[in-house]
Amino acid sequence: MDNLTLQTILNDKLSPQLIKDYAPNGLQIEGAKTIQKIVTGVTASQALIDQAVALNADAILVHHGYFWKGEPQPIVGMKGRRIRTLIKNDINLYGYHLPLDIHPQLGNNAQLAQLLNIEVEGGLEGHAQSVAMYGRLQQEISGAEFAQRISTVLRREPLHITPQQQDKKIVTVGWCTGGGQDYIQLAADHGLDAFISGEISERTTFVAREQNIHYFSAGHHATERYGIKALGEWLAAEHGLDVTFVDINNPV
Repeated sequence: MDNLTLQTILNDKLSPQLIKDYAPNGLQIEGAKTIQKIVTGVTASQALIDQAVALNADAILVHHGYFWKGEPQPIVGMKGRRIRTLIKNDINLYGYHLPLDIHPQLGNNAQLAQLLNIEVEGGLEGHAQSVAMYGRLQQEISGAEFAQRISTVLRREPLHITPQQQDKKIVTVGWCTGGGQDYIQLAADHGLDAFISGEISERTTFVAREQNIHYFSAGHHATERYGIKALGEWLAAEHGLDVTFVDINNPV
């Protein structure tokens, strides 16, 4: 497949033009014109690039790419090494950030809900491009039981901050994969029983306790590995591309 055709297919699926983001979405580094092998992964780290080189990939498709707003512009040091490896090996780099978080089927939020058996009810921000969601479990469970479910599914034990009412049961849940911990206040305003995100800040603990809402910090990487994986599987199924998901370990 032509590398620009692949970008068109991805743009048509994810509609990046509909959301303001912190980095460019689409083709970030141009490589070989013809793409036969694609590697997908969460972050375009050197380790992922090296795996793509070893697999003779023509393209890498990630959730966390390059050229973030506010980052230093010179292509030196770690950034220079990464980009030199891509160019030297003629590998295209595609990155999709917020559009992949919010996609209703393939997105990180949608995939996390599916894995945790949460019925999606809507966006916490009240619109279709909301990066924080809310929904409902099929039955009421304890905080400890939900923590165990998260641990089993994501293969990572979450940090569970309990509310003042420590035995409070959970049936309504809000979530935002990755660094979405500050949406906990919006979840509390909605009267939800629990909120899940990837990261936690010092302030998050006190919001959870004082607003009487369970909080689960389940890992930035762990909550965001499934959107990019699903996107690659969709490309393989719908367009016959050779796609391999590579999960580079990241405990954060």
